[in-house]
Amino acid sequence: MFPSMNFKYFILFTCGLVSVVAQGHVKIAQHVGMLPMVINTWAAGKVPQATESGWKVLSLKGPALDAVQMIGSTCEWLQCRGRVGWGGSPDESGETTLDAMIMDGGSHDVGAVGDLRRVKNAIGVAKDVMEFTTHTMLVGDSATKFAVSMGHTEEDLHSNSSRLEWKKWLSGNCQPNFRQNVEPDSKQSCGPYKPKFPSTPHHPTGHLDPSNHDTIGMMSVDSHGNIAAGTSTNGLNHKIPGRVGDSPIAGAGAYADNAAGAASCTGDGDVMMRFLPSYQAVESMRQGMNPSSAATDAIKRIVKFYPKFSGAIITVNKTGYYGAACNGWPSWQYCVFNPKSPTVQIYNITCSGNTS
Repeated sequence: MFPSMNFKYFILFTCGLVSVVAQGHVKIAQHVGMLPMVINTWAAGKVPQATESGWKVLSLKGPALDAVQMIGSTCEWLQCRGRVGWGGSPDESGETTLDAMIMDGGSHDVGAVGDLRRVKNAIGVAKDVMEFTTHTMLVGDSATKFAVSMGHTEEDLHSNSSRLEWKKWLSGNCQPNFRQNVEPDSKQSCGPYKPKFPSTPHHPTGHLDPSNHDTIGMMSVDSHGNIAAGTSTNGLNHKIPGRVGDSPIAGAGAYADNAAGAASCTGDGDVMMRFLPSYQAVESMRQGMNPSSAATDAIKRIVKFYPKFSGAIITVNKTGYYGAACNGWPSWQYCVFNPKSPTVQIYNITCSGNTS
């Protein structure tokens, strides 16, 4: 069922429905710490099933790192939110490429891949980078060659929906796109483009529709207090080929430290990676902030420069207390599984600076 998976918990995957406990708007700072636990961004489009798969790893006394990998791999296979993994957002050329990372909060080992092509299990390849190389990140076709050498299958990442989405974008004069200061006018044409001089850099608004991106960010604290974090995404819809966002960058997309906690982000990665919000949130918790305050502070540092920025961050400290903050959308959801409930807990929070 999961041909690219090669770690021992593959038998835990299921495609059945997961019972969900819907929680209303809550004060995040009041969330009680309980271990072990998993937490991840988003809550629709099969995401709760991925949350449950990570919890199953912990329930079998598995390590936090394996739980994070399991959540990411499940989402990649099930195409969480219709975007994560294969068949998701096509770039300008119509190709789906993947970014992923995984971090061990005890050793600070990190494995990451960017612009990965033709391999479905991106977070699995990231884990291989961590385990079988002394590097931190591999990118592009070279990352694909590495993945195949590690036993992953090279296969088509397109789907009928991604092909149709790309064709529709082309027929609409390639709108919207991410070009600026080029000729012909990128707001009216598909190019090919060349530089326009003099150039006038535009300060991006940072506003991004949730349907335009798809990062799943996940964190885990196991029963021994070990912490791990990771991400998986296929990036912005119709991105410029070769673009890599915040997701596979340690400290931007996610960060973990056994001495403090972990954080993971989702949203406009081109803006978020300029501020290393995950690292900042973990450092704030190290200095004594509670998870909710640390998440809010990290968001505020971005909003200071990009008031219309759209994104969210989840945080957890080493004792299992967790929180979240978001900006630019009316509301946002995330998932938690800990001993508090026999099912996945879904939390809905109201965002600051929403555009509704």
